[in-house]
Amino acid sequence: MAAPFQITIDCRDATAMSSFWSTALDYTVEPPPAGYLSWEDFLRANDIPLPPEGSISAIVDPEGIGPRILFLRVPEPKTVKNRVHLDIRTDRTDAGRQAKIAQLLDAGAAEVRRVDEHGGWWMVMTDPEGNEFCVT
Repeated sequence: MAAPFQITIDCRDATAMSSFWSTALDYTVEPPPAGYLSWEDFLRANDIPLPPEGSISAIVDPEGIGPRILFLRVPEPKTVKNRVHLDIRTDRTDAGRQAKIAQLLDAGAAEVRRVDEHGGWWMVMTDPEGNEFCVT
C-alpha cells in the first residue's frame, strides 16, 4: 500500500490560494471536523490559538481519492522557478483544454506559453501568486 501524503504549498495568502486551487482541481475547501460548525469553533474548543487570517487553509478531493493540499503563509516571496509543479489533466481534446484554460483565467491564472512537442501540446500557466503549472 502506498504511503498517504499531502502536498504543502508555501504562499502569501492561503485563503486566496485555496480558493484558486479548489477551482483548478475541482476540490473543496476542507470542512471542519465532524461536530463543529467552523474551524474557529474547533480551534477554540481545543484551546488552539486562532491563526491570522490567510495564514493557513487546506483543500480536499470531495471523492477522497486525491491528496489533501495544504497552503501555508511564509514570509519570503517566490523568487525562482518552481522545482515541482502540478499538471492539470483534461480530456486532452482541444475543446477540453481550452475550457479548462478559460476557467483558470477567470479564477486568476495567467498564460505563460503554449508548448508544442511530440505531437501534443500543453499550456504553461501561473496561479495568482506566480507558481507555474501546466494544463494538458
